[in-house]
Amino acid sequence: MSRASAAADRLRGSALGITAGLIGWFILVELTSGILQGFYVPLFSDIVAHLGVTDADVNWFEAAQLLLSALVVPVLAKLGDMYGHKRILLIAAILTAGASWWLVFAGSFWTFLIAWALQGFYVVWLPLEIALIFERGRVQDRGVSLTRRAAGLLVVGLQAGAIIGALAAGRIFAATGDLTVTLMIPAIAVTLIAVVIWLGVPESEPLPGRRLDTGGFVILAMGLLLITSALTFLRLNGPGFVWTWVLLAAGLAAFVVFVRYELRQDDPAVDVRVLARPEMWPVQATAFLVGISLLGAQGPLSTYAGTDSSLGYGLGLDATDRSNVIGVYLVSLIVGAVLFAVTSRTGNPRLILIGASVLVGVGYLLFVPFHLQLWQVLLNLSIAGLGSGALVAALPSAAAAAAPRGQTGISSALTNTTKTIGGTFASAIFGVVLAVGAGTVASQTAASLGGYITVWAVCAAGGFLAAVLLLFVPKVAFGDEAPDAAATADPEGTAGRAQVL
Repeated sequence: MSRASAAADRLRGSALGITAGLIGWFILVELTSGILQGFYVPLFSDIVAHLGVTDADVNWFEAAQLLLSALVVPVLAKLGDMYGHKRILLIAAILTAGASWWLVFAGSFWTFLIAWALQGFYVVWLPLEIALIFERGRVQDRGVSLTRRAAGLLVVGLQAGAIIGALAAGRIFAATGDLTVTLMIPAIAVTLIAVVIWLGVPESEPLPGRRLDTGGFVILAMGLLLITSALTFLRLNGPGFVWTWVLLAAGLAAFVVFVRYELRQDDPAVDVRVLARPEMWPVQATAFLVGISLLGAQGPLSTYAGTDSSLGYGLGLDATDRSNVIGVYLVSLIVGAVLFAVTSRTGNPRLILIGASVLVGVGYLLFVPFHLQLWQVLLNLSIAGLGSGALVAALPSAAAAAAPRGQTGISSALTNTTKTIGGTFASAIFGVVLAVGAGTVASQTAASLGGYITVWAVCAAGGFLAAVLLLFVPKVAFGDEAPDAAATADPEGTAGRAQVL
């Protein structure tokens, strides 16, 4: 064997080879995921006209996709742990591609809604990618550090894709004048990325002898369905609708049943004992709390930016300027993810998580006194965006680091599920809070300033509470040595169970 060939083999087997190869493919995958998330939003008005529905019906698109992703992401992630993360990633990409092509030719509201919901399979891509990177790096005792740095780069690809998608959609539609042709672009992108996954991504090595806890996933799905349905009714009908509270109570009861059921399983859908570990539960709680601001506060931000400033608050921006504000926020997310990738090389990941949470809290707290000028809003958003970007990058990798071998996929995916639930919860609560003040001001439609201040205060409290919860994480958590040692000495995670029994 020549020296050049030997060097190439060493590179492919080294951390650098893993980073340059596997992570490079995954950046393309996340770029495509971002395109999906950003491409359709500027076209909603044209889609509404094409389907012959009203603007209010667009809300069902978001609700359907969030619900489906909350239901299927834990199942697919667990299947990845059982049968190979690449295999499930490829299946999810194919399903997303099929749904994207369905959107191109959907001619009615209901067919478009079903296709839109099925497109939500892309949400499981990132957790599966994190699991693949972690498992590839584990063999060199560098799984945790590699995953942290990679996660920041993946989030950069995701947010860059969202910006590219948002900017490209309107321009492509303006150039072609044909909505069908325009909608083909993301469908083509997802189809190509499925080929990339098939040809370029290596498979992980699943643990043998696993089984799918069907009963546990059914109970979990019922609980998520009941909770998200209750929150949807809360947003649409307000707190006076009795079925909201009936469904909420039923959902909470389902989760109690789920926990008791899972504690009796040898190979549970979600290992509750692992979730109770001090290095895991604060991470999942933080994902819920960051979902409040990351997913729940964007609607109020947009409406506040568009509120007529003659009322004494609001910025009075048109649609283009509001898009620019959102663009600044997305750029700050990218910067936060990059800073996380850089600082995680030498910094303590636990302290970085705490600092990022504090930035989210400070950013939204500054809204309370400073919200009347555009520069104030942009500064506040940039501070919160830096923290949010770092957290979006850090949480899946932190969950993977805290999980025993064979549970990296499901643990990473649960950060997405809890984040989605947090965003859905916040969206429902914020909708009620803002609706209470609507009609009491001169415009008869704008929400009150008190409603917006409440939204910002809740987001700030979520950031600061996350920082406090992360103080309970052991100081040595998320390092390369501990998880690998635990996996070697106790591959089934029984030691973690003993800690909480």
